[in-house]
Amino acid sequence: MERIMKIRFVAALPILLASAAGCGGAGPPQATVTATSTVTASATVTAATTATATATASATATVRATVAPSSPGREEFLVAGYYQPLWPFADARQAREWTARYRSQGHQPWHLDAAFTARAFTRDYLGYKQIDQIVSTRLEGRHARVSVGFRSSESRRPLTAAVIHLVRYGTGKHAPWEVVGTDDTTFTLTTPEYGSAVRSPVTVGGRITGVDESIRVRVHQLWSAGPLGETAGTPAGGEKQPWSTRVAFKGRPGRVATVVATTGGHIAEVERFAVTGVTVMATP
Repeated sequence: MERIMKIRFVAALPILLASAAGCGGAGPPQATVTATSTVTASATVTAATTATATATASATATVRATVAPSSPGREEFLVAGYYQPLWPFADARQAREWTARYRSQGHQPWHLDAAFTARAFTRDYLGYKQIDQIVSTRLEGRHARVSVGFRSSESRRPLTAAVIHLVRYGTGKHAPWEVVGTDDTTFTLTTPEYGSAVRSPVTVGGRITGVDESIRVRVHQLWSAGPLGETAGTPAGGEKQPWSTRVAFKGRPGRVATVVATTGGHIAEVERFAVTGVTVMATP
């Protein structure tokens, strides 16, 4: 039987709601890079950025997640005093260190490109290689919303998989972009609550609009090259219907973790995704 999925294109929400977004990231002491990936920017950003260096259609950069935080206080790692840092920096100290290296050496200029950062987060940190298109970019002061997507024979234009929310991590024109969550619409992840403390196993859920969906959940932390835990597909569908599952994981206590939910299988393995950020609690 031929499956049919209605994919809706929606504008990014003007303000990220804490109940419908997610973010996080952490790791061990000293600046030790545990994952290195090569990203080629092949998409055209549809809005001008204020970055001083933007990846061109043929540019290739080595993307390294900085995974060596100290033990910062809450205000030290929160982005703009509220948002959880997802990727690529684990805390404000690391962001400041990159800024200093960029000013003195021109180190990794892609951190100043919101679209490039969003695409690298999706393809290289989350591992969704087929989601390699920048559908649109919207800048609002120190916030950016980047729609990432994929190409399909079903449409002449790339299909949007998620709207990535990024915020400048720090002050000044050389403050790097940090992924802090997603703006969710037809597929939401509202449990666990954004910024909450959780331990394994954790209940994950939200609402979805779609037909014959299969939802998978993963948990990531910056120090790990792969997911810390994941689930098999959970059947879901309908109009704004609730979905829920439980995922077990092995994370480092006191560090931020990214919880990501995906659905797909109609025209692509991953067609939509949503993320939230939590802090891992020690298992009693």
